[in-house]
Amino acid sequence: MTILSEILDYNDTFVTEKQYEQYATTKFPDKRIVILTCMDTRLTELLPKAMNLKNGDAKIIKSAGAVVTHPFGGIMRSLIVAVYELHADEVYIVGHHDCGMSAVDTGRIIKKMSDRGIDETIFKTLKYSGVDMEDWLHGFGEVTESVKMSVDAVRNHPLMDTKVSVHGLVVHPDTGKLDIIVDGYKYNSRA
Repeated sequence: MTILSEILDYNDTFVTEKQYEQYATTKFPDKRIVILTCMDTRLTELLPKAMNLKNGDAKIIKSAGAVVTHPFGGIMRSLIVAVYELHADEVYIVGHHDCGMSAVDTGRIIKKMSDRGIDETIFKTLKYSGVDMEDWLHGFGEVTESVKMSVDAVRNHPLMDTKVSVHGLVVHPDTGKLDIIVDGYKYNSRA
């Protein structure tokens, strides 16, 4: 049995028994917040519990490292849509200790790509097309600095509503302890 078949078997029971009813909500976040956090598996249930969130309270966006890497990339687009279309009034950037992105070795990732069959010539094509693999895949050194940089990128984005508070936090992936890095209430407009 594959993982997909296990998921689909479970899903049949989930739907048939109407287990979904306990999760009923709307597309608008009840607490009017949007959270950008890491895709780390330890945070899947821990972070919402640590923040006292239930289904429907927040929009949650996940990416490697909770980093805003491009001002007009998918992460920023999602944050903008959450604010203007889905009624989010606050943004929370939540990084975590022991993040895999703090130890990313681009050379090692490229080697793994090659080992799995990605043709070496593709890396040359990307380089000559203006894609800097080192820059594109790089991680960060210190999580608090990374959170500050992402908060800054969101708060100072030319399309972000200046009345939206942008907070930065770091969560401990074992205990759920939250440390505030940036209190977004202290900023009334762009820095």
